[in-house]
Amino acid sequence: MVKRVGVLNLQGAVTEHLEALKRSEVQAISVKTEKDFDQLDGLIIPGGESTAIGRLIREQGLEKRLRQFYQEGKAIFGTCAGLILCSTDNSHETTDLRLGFIEMEVERNGFGRQVASFETLLDFKGIEQPVEAVFIRAPYIQSVGPDVNVLAKIDDKIVAAEQGNVLVTAHHPELTESDTVLAYFLKKC
Repeated sequence: MVKRVGVLNLQGAVTEHLEALKRSEVQAISVKTEKDFDQLDGLIIPGGESTAIGRLIREQGLEKRLRQFYQEGKAIFGTCAGLILCSTDNSHETTDLRLGFIEMEVERNGFGRQVASFETLLDFKGIEQPVEAVFIRAPYIQSVGPDVNVLAKIDDKIVAAEQGNVLVTAHHPELTESDTVLAYFLKKC
């Protein structure tokens, strides 16, 4: 049976994720409404601007359905801004949405502004070959809870992690030719 994986389509790198899913021979679904979550095996929360995506989640009335999807044990993959939204981070005074899907504190724009964007190869636990990684105004994970599995670091900065059914990366795997990180996620679906 073909897996059905959605991409939260409110803002950000939606098209790139949908194209990567199609290359991976899964049914790619654009998720804009509560009904779009029905029958999904997994969901990608894309990179973009976390404050804008969080505001749109609330405005579109999707927060409750997102939390329900998580509670159902469905696979969730947050990239860049999606990583921030999946965090439990309350280290900053903010009214920005945090879904609390993975126990971690995050440093937004941790590698600097847009001009500090970069590409590198990462050693990624669970993937044999180095992973091509594109970082754009990327966050990094400052600390994780005891049940979080750290998957990749740059120096002492955590840039990929998982907890249960949730995978997060600070980089944008959808912007590379390689679908190895997506394949890693699809095993959770």
